[in-house]
Amino acid sequence: MRYLLFLALGPFSLVSFAQPNAVERFKTDSLLLVKKNPGKGFHNDYILFIPKGTPVNKKLFLLVEPNNTGKITDSMEVHTEHAIALASVSSVGNNISTELRIPLLVPIFPRPASKPLTYTHALDRDVMEETTPGLKRPDLQLLNMIEDARTVLASLRIPIEPKFFMSGFSASGTFTNRFSLLHPEKIKALAIGGFNGELMLPQNELNGIKLNYPLGTNDLPALAGKPFDKDSYQAIPQFIYMGKLDDNDAVQFDDAYSEDERRIINDNIGRQVQERYLRCQELYRANNINPVFKTYETVGHWTTGAVNLEVIRFFLRQMQEN
Repeated sequence: MRYLLFLALGPFSLVSFAQPNAVERFKTDSLLLVKKNPGKGFHNDYILFIPKGTPVNKKLFLLVEPNNTGKITDSMEVHTEHAIALASVSSVGNNISTELRIPLLVPIFPRPASKPLTYTHALDRDVMEETTPGLKRPDLQLLNMIEDARTVLASLRIPIEPKFFMSGFSASGTFTNRFSLLHPEKIKALAIGGFNGELMLPQNELNGIKLNYPLGTNDLPALAGKPFDKDSYQAIPQFIYMGKLDDNDAVQFDDAYSEDERRIINDNIGRQVQERYLRCQELYRANNINPVFKTYETVGHWTTGAVNLEVIRFFLRQMQEN
């Protein structure tokens, strides 16, 4: 096992909070950088954050939040720094992990300047068609990271449930949404926000127009090698939220969508963020997929403590119902 320990106190520092029948828990926040392992199917490093108070010898859900650097750069150091901050300081995922005392996995996927239209952090079509090892099929790399993390966490006496939680905001929310339609059978529950009002649709066409990935599921068998599993997707509890003031619109930019994709979205779903968000809700419900949709009236392209708390409570309910 190859990993680097960032926090000096380390993940092996345990404390029992009560006697008798003491529960051993992590005494400090602990952060691991797990190095890439092509032999295990992942060509990029990933972060594991284990919050203070995480119990050992108790089966837990792993939380996964894709990285979102917000920059196009060939520097993996920049992507690593942002992933570390996301895992340990500033993200909805860190809030969830810390409050629920469950481990958090953050992949360190690149977003290369040498291929500016390959929006890895949003899992766009360009990256799904990539063949270079570091970029090829980030969704499958992430699944392999998760399997590897099971081994790492088991060595720390943290057994992990078969299915996992996912969280994402902005590009990582888009990644999570698309990933969930690719691999719905793997996910216990998910929460996403700030995704430009544009969701991947659980259908093959709209208004007589074929919806290929990432707009819909029409060509998933050819692109991803598997058909869309609608039954599994319908079974995922989802919390989907947007700020009413959010006008961050990636749809109109070439790195996020092709010209053809943009035309289909603008003409058939909506030209404005909030318009698209309402239309996507209608289309999801028409497919008997019923996430909790929430709009925050005074929020833009950001989250607040109140938003984060509601997301935490959503995942807590999934833990309690398990």
